[in-house]
Amino acid sequence: MTSSTIAIIGAGNMGSSLIGGLIQHGFESDNIIATDPSKEKLEHLVDTFQVKTTTDNADAVKIADVVIFAIKPQLFAKVAVPLAKDIQHKKPLIISIAAGIRVDSIQTWLGGNVAIVRAMPNTPALIGCGATAIFANHYVSSSQKKLAQSILESVGIVVTIDDESQIDAVTALSGSGPAYFFLVMEAMQQAAVEMGLSADIAHQLTLQTSLGAARMAIEKHDSLQQLRKNVTSPGGTTEKALFILEENNLRGIFKKALLAAKSRSEELAKLLGDH
Repeated sequence: MTSSTIAIIGAGNMGSSLIGGLIQHGFESDNIIATDPSKEKLEHLVDTFQVKTTTDNADAVKIADVVIFAIKPQLFAKVAVPLAKDIQHKKPLIISIAAGIRVDSIQTWLGGNVAIVRAMPNTPALIGCGATAIFANHYVSSSQKKLAQSILESVGIVVTIDDESQIDAVTALSGSGPAYFFLVMEAMQQAAVEMGLSADIAHQLTLQTSLGAARMAIEKHDSLQQLRKNVTSPGGTTEKALFILEENNLRGIFKKALLAAKSRSEELAKLLGDH
């Protein structure tokens, strides 16, 4: 798919999922090199995907056209600073999927004048159903941006934002979003059990209903509002249930929750950037 050499710093869940997605989407294993302190994780990647591996980040960076930082945010500065010299020499495209780390912080740690794409994926990327937003700084060429998109599309959809500050809203919506749905599903399942259904049946029906609703929203051309109205017969059970949810300000609760998540994302970005 591309002859670019891709170095993935960090062989944790997200790094491993990216490698799996890349291989599945036609990227050559010979063009992928993964790094991690854990030899056990690297051996697993070799056995599973036949990619190149090393415990030395600098060795990977020296041959890479793209360097993906798939590490914990609190480790970013510690990992990045020692690589600055090699990155300044090679000038690869940098892709960061570390939550809360701003582009200006990465620039500082890597020595400046670096092409950086900041990405905010979410955990469904682990099963190839992720939603990722990306922001590219002005050093990123159009071809590099397309390459970043194709890499990240290997684990789900990708949208582009032009203002990095919007990453905090993205974090609140799609980054944290899966947990909101898990909580709603948990509440529905619990209510069903309290109404007399077995835990197993409540679990199955909750999951399939959630999946079906999501697929309808994706595959149908109707708006979410119209889809909801299609299920809501006047005077029926759905109308009664929705009345209770609206009466208890479900929309306001979600707005308050997302604003709180956005605010916390802004706070964490400042804290992490000060490291």
